[in-house]
Amino acid sequence: MNLTPEQRVTLHGFNNLTKSLSFNMYDICYTETKEEREAYLAYIDEQYNADRLTAILKHVAEIIGAHVLNIAKQDYVPQGASVTLLVSEGPVVEVPDESFEESPGPLPESVVMALDKSHITVHTYPEYHPDEGISTFRADIDVSTCGEISPLKALNYLIHSFDTDIMTIDYRVRGFTRDICGHKLFIDHEISSIQNYIPDEVKSQYHMIDVNVYQENIFHTKCKLKNFDLNNYLFGRTKEKLSEREQQEITDRLTIEMDEIFYGKNIAMNGT
Repeated sequence: MNLTPEQRVTLHGFNNLTKSLSFNMYDICYTETKEEREAYLAYIDEQYNADRLTAILKHVAEIIGAHVLNIAKQDYVPQGASVTLLVSEGPVVEVPDESFEESPGPLPESVVMALDKSHITVHTYPEYHPDEGISTFRADIDVSTCGEISPLKALNYLIHSFDTDIMTIDYRVRGFTRDICGHKLFIDHEISSIQNYIPDEVKSQYHMIDVNVYQENIFHTKCKLKNFDLNNYLFGRTKEKLSEREQQEITDRLTIEMDEIFYGKNIAMNGT
């Protein structure tokens, strides 16, 4: 189905397709001491508290053209936060041509689109290794929409809203809608890869893997940052204060941590 905006199928009633984007990001840090770990978790809690996450999700709602009906948000003790936005159809002006193309979305600007009852959620998960000095922060964001625009148009903004070492992104179109002749449509836009919704300058920074099930309209992309500068992963210190051996040991631990998250399996260190 290769439709231009002028060739869009006329539907029988509302677009009943459900399009779901799941965006998971990871930030990795080396925190050797208890004090460093506590300081890192405090920084994460401040940087990604419920108020800031709410602001991010409000921008997502603007990008996909949604009215926010209700906001539920919570900061947790000792750490973590959750925000849920219930959204409904926004005022319909005109569907931009690019909503049917595989291309990155705005950063952000108001894109007013048709959208029915749906939701946007975010949950954060700070955690740390019990004895190896590794702390990780994960944020899970889910954007579920009905209507003509894909939530993938919010992906570019989400990527730029977080300091991200690793990303896992899932997109799925579920259900079906009908044209005026009663013919079922199981997807209403062309898509070959989630990567086509990520700007080239961002893609150049990451190793990327696709796992797609085209016949089921299921798309999956994993991304891991290419460049490694140890100073970006130390909290409360710099690598210049470490011996070369310490730098290498910490680099090895961080690299294994990122590889395990990226590939989804435990990896033995030093052949053990």
